[in-house]
Amino acid sequence: MKPGGRTSVSRVALVLAAGLACAAVTARAETAPTAAEPARPVSIGSLSGAYLAARTAETDNDLDNAIAFYQKALSYDPEDENLQQNLLLALISKGRFNEALPLAEKLKAVPDAERYSRLVLGVDAIRAKQFRAAENYFKLVLGSDLDTLLTGILSGWAKAGSGKPDEAIEQMEGLNGPAWYTLFRNYHAALVADQAGMPDAGKRYQAVIDDRASGGAAPDTWMRAVEAYTSWLARNGRTNEALALLDKGEEVSAGRPAFVAMRADIKSGTPIRPLTTNAQQGSAEMLLNLAAALNRPGGENFVRLYLEYARALDPRNDMVLVTLGSIAEKQSLPADAIAYYEQVPDGSPYRRLAELQLGLNLADMDKTEQSIVHLEKAIAEDESDMRAYLALAGVYSSKEDFAKTAEVLDRAVAKRPVATEEDWNLFYRRGIAYERLKHWDKAEPDFKRALQLYPDQPNVLNYLGYSWVDMNINLEEGLDMIRKAVELKPEDGYIVDSLGWAYFRLGRFEEAVTELHRAVSLRPEDPTINDHLGDAYWRVGRRLEATFQWRQARDLKADGDLVKAIAQKLTRGLPPLEDKDAVAAPEKPAAGDRKG
Repeated sequence: MKPGGRTSVSRVALVLAAGLACAAVTARAETAPTAAEPARPVSIGSLSGAYLAARTAETDNDLDNAIAFYQKALSYDPEDENLQQNLLLALISKGRFNEALPLAEKLKAVPDAERYSRLVLGVDAIRAKQFRAAENYFKLVLGSDLDTLLTGILSGWAKAGSGKPDEAIEQMEGLNGPAWYTLFRNYHAALVADQAGMPDAGKRYQAVIDDRASGGAAPDTWMRAVEAYTSWLARNGRTNEALALLDKGEEVSAGRPAFVAMRADIKSGTPIRPLTTNAQQGSAEMLLNLAAALNRPGGENFVRLYLEYARALDPRNDMVLVTLGSIAEKQSLPADAIAYYEQVPDGSPYRRLAELQLGLNLADMDKTEQSIVHLEKAIAEDESDMRAYLALAGVYSSKEDFAKTAEVLDRAVAKRPVATEEDWNLFYRRGIAYERLKHWDKAEPDFKRALQLYPDQPNVLNYLGYSWVDMNINLEEGLDMIRKAVELKPEDGYIVDSLGWAYFRLGRFEEAVTELHRAVSLRPEDPTINDHLGDAYWRVGRRLEATFQWRQARDLKADGDLVKAIAQKLTRGLPPLEDKDAVAAPEKPAAGDRKG
């Protein structure tokens, strides 16, 4: 399968990176995004009905309606602690933090709920500068290793807020737990020392930077430490060391907006601000660090929860807002994503990225013309920024206007007379557009150019390799490319599907079954991969399994053309191999990159 088209437009062109925190706003005003549509009027007439509706709404990431239905359920049983906890979590996740406070007060002594309720109350106390109260709230009866780390670090920040940095560091360094505590413990002790002006702050930061093993387990936190230490070095007149540290950081995350902005400021002599300046920002940083460490597929709800705790403490924190926008995109909530991106401060190094993502999310809301105008404006503001061209090309590609896609990327390539490694995606995406326009004479050189710039780029290897196999040319080289792509991205179900489907096209059906079975295990929800496995089963004589797989594909919201093809196969099976004119299955692999 050719990769990429299964994501929303907002995920096509850009990759989010971690960034620089901004000044805290500790006012207690509500700061929830306002983009969501109003909840539907609730007219359900029973507790069980309201509860079921709330759970369904949560599954659909429709938090406004989940909240309304939980409130309705509680009208039937106001003392139900399970309902109260569910409502509490929904309110926090939606950014309606102040509304969650009365529920948190009710649930603070309930062991099963205290990890959330007492965290709400503790966060509220820190933002109100009631630091002693915050420490009390962070004392849990029950707590996992994660809870112990989080509340321990936040208790340390409460001590720092009380003007006791030595006790804060002692609190943090005294946390006993798994080895993965080390990076968070040492990093936040360094932040406290920096805020307090302690002479050993630099040594503390250096120890965090040197701990590359822990940094590998939590790379986002390690890169935030690079930013914090770079700031400390620059503020202490050690600019050469600061620039060298940024070089080290860019080995891990090249082009990271915060690194780029800091380098420019250091070279121009612009004063560099500390990453955190008070207990509110320090506490928000810990919640952000934890959210970033947990940010894996399937964990979006949990990550969003911790990010909203952080936003309550530091509403203008650009990295919190950008990450919340990214989570909203993953949850197919473009209106929420736009609301978060709109709040990224103008002076942030992530403002440009937020504007581009905002334009892509407009397209996800089918506001295509508005999206195009927005992104054309972004290009006009900085014609050297290739991300803007990729974003606009992604919008046209999502509408299958591949001529416009190629035109936009032609403009981008013209701005890069000397292409560098980072430009591989321009040629790759333009190659896809040309291939969809059936201009293979233009597509193939672009794919090859992309590989010259970025050898062994798995998506390019997959696309070019499969295209060759599909056209029955360069078969061995094409297969080798796809195998290499699978080796580089063994967990990518779409690329594994490409290998299986290439084997199928070559009549190597047993090998096709092996790879396609693995692809389905990686992407069980994809209808086309399931359909491919059904075809392979049929060719090796496993007719019952083939029928099951086709039905599975049909029931997974397959598109109209695939549904028709599956219906025919369920009735007649595949045509005999001797019938060279018969089409056993779709000519192209699953629509992994139909939208470029």
